[in-house]
Amino acid sequence: MDITLLQFQYDAICRLLEEMEGGRRDIVLKSCTGSGKTIILTHFMYEYFKTHSKTVFVWLTPGKGDLEEQSKEKMDKYVRWSQTKLLSDVMTSGFSENDACFINWEKLTKKGNNALKDSERTNFREYIEKAQNEGLSFKIIVDESHQNDTIKSSDILSYFNSDKIIRTSATPKEYKDATVIEIKEEIVISQELIKKVLIINEDFAKNIHVKDQISYLLDKALAKQADIYSKMQSIGKDINPLIIVQIPNKNEDLQNDIVQYFESKGITFDNQRLAIWLSKQKENLENIVDNSAASIALIIKQAVATGWDCPRAYILVKLRDNMDETFEIQTIGRIRRMPEAQHYETSLLDSCYLFTLDTKFTESVKTSLGKGALDAATISLKPEHKKFTLKSQQRKSLPEPIDSRHVLSAIEDYFQKKYSINFFPHRIDITASSSNEKLALQNQKILNASGYVFTKDIKTYTKQGEVNTLENAKNKFAELDNINIVTPLNTHKHGRQFHHHIAEIGLKVHLDYDQILTIIRKLFDTKSNHNNKILTLELREVYSFVLNNAEKLKHDIRSSMSSELKFAAVKPDKIRTVDFTFPQTILFTYDGTNKTQEIYTKNVYANYRSSAEPRSTPEKEFEEFLEKAISVIWFY
Repeated sequence: MDITLLQFQYDAICRLLEEMEGGRRDIVLKSCTGSGKTIILTHFMYEYFKTHSKTVFVWLTPGKGDLEEQSKEKMDKYVRWSQTKLLSDVMTSGFSENDACFINWEKLTKKGNNALKDSERTNFREYIEKAQNEGLSFKIIVDESHQNDTIKSSDILSYFNSDKIIRTSATPKEYKDATVIEIKEEIVISQELIKKVLIINEDFAKNIHVKDQISYLLDKALAKQADIYSKMQSIGKDINPLIIVQIPNKNEDLQNDIVQYFESKGITFDNQRLAIWLSKQKENLENIVDNSAASIALIIKQAVATGWDCPRAYILVKLRDNMDETFEIQTIGRIRRMPEAQHYETSLLDSCYLFTLDTKFTESVKTSLGKGALDAATISLKPEHKKFTLKSQQRKSLPEPIDSRHVLSAIEDYFQKKYSINFFPHRIDITASSSNEKLALQNQKILNASGYVFTKDIKTYTKQGEVNTLENAKNKFAELDNINIVTPLNTHKHGRQFHHHIAEIGLKVHLDYDQILTIIRKLFDTKSNHNNKILTLELREVYSFVLNNAEKLKHDIRSSMSSELKFAAVKPDKIRTVDFTFPQTILFTYDGTNKTQEIYTKNVYANYRSSAEPRSTPEKEFEEFLEKAISVIWFY
């Protein structure tokens, strides 16, 4: 794998793997734009393929924006040795084991779409039937599921006869009897993947009289773009923030007026500073997602609202009416990603901006995003605080990948402290071998007494007893008799199950399959060359040990990672000392709908309001306390 996953992404993958073994057909992954949904799902498929033979994933995408090609490219990029196909590939060679097929819904469902003629649709169904006759099992992913919930799409789903359908969206619809896996927006913000807040109509007056809404809104947007660009340059970042201008469908006059406005500012198609993405006109799109691309404005209608990633997009100017709420949130998502997946700890760069005179749209966004969409104003530092300084120590903000050696050391420490086991080196000579086997036997007795199972066979159990209702079955399940099942180990038969458990353990400690398998073998396999061994098991016995103790191993190894914190200390060479002063001006975000708009006179900034957002309840209470406290002269 070529990318380091974050903890919440690992957690989502683990949940998906668990729910694939559950009884419900439908799984909903509710994930905000910028959370790495494609990364999560591609790595999930990679892990699932390891332990489930005869599987094909079909990833269905919305019609506009070439999203199926984007998703395929991401899997090819993120996951080594992935076996991906588009619809054209399927129509050429059919389906094969471990295929991840990315297919555009519209090519299958839209009447008159020449990408797939009626005769080819028949062939498509034949390819599905052929795969099913060969024993292949289809698992379905419905991307942007809120856009694909029609009778035609249901018919397509029925072709695959799948027992598992994963539906993904930032704004999913309600599905009966579905398992919902939700990635909270707050977590994604805390991991610095998306901007902290959406600021609506910054520094707009209470009453605005506008003769030309285009000039008014685009003047605001260009001024903000210049501020962001200047700040990026000052911190050494070659990032050119992008303005997205969204216009109504079938309004060529407005489109022409916008182009003329930009041309009057020296922003044209010819100098590549202006781009456009419409169904019948595309200009300067080739490198538009690059952070340093020349274009500073992009004119769009609807196509860009789904699946398009351009992290340098900071500003949305909305000149469009009559959109439903779901589509609005998808559009806002285009400007929420951070350019480098990290916050810059300055509100100017860690926020995104919406300029619009559409009140209905503004209120809908506020309702949908809550405290993630705020009013804003620029406020200034009071003169008496301009000379105040402190020394600030700073460290690199990006998380560093976990070293497998640290994980191994953490596991060793945990087992030694929890179970009082004695480590021994790998076999060197006959004398050492005898001593090692005595220690290994002693460790085995300790672990056995603590609940670990040691047998060459695979032990499972089921329940036996009588209940008269389903409700009683739930309540009395623990009281039913256990029936033990013993199965001789078959490394071929049990191999996939073994690999599945190893992969799950790895996901819980941020390591891939090969890394965690190496750790397991170092600690328990007699043939592994490692000086802190716990047991001396032959390879077949390692299989049995993992299969019989999978849940206990997962718990102990996951728990051991609390010891990993000792490796998180900041290295001295990663710390820099800088002078801290209060910024001369700040972008102050607040809840304009709050009835209480008290000015806190003790704050170092003029016009700092009690309605400041985002704030937690303790923060609000503390600010109120500081304002009223006699002993407090000022606060920041």
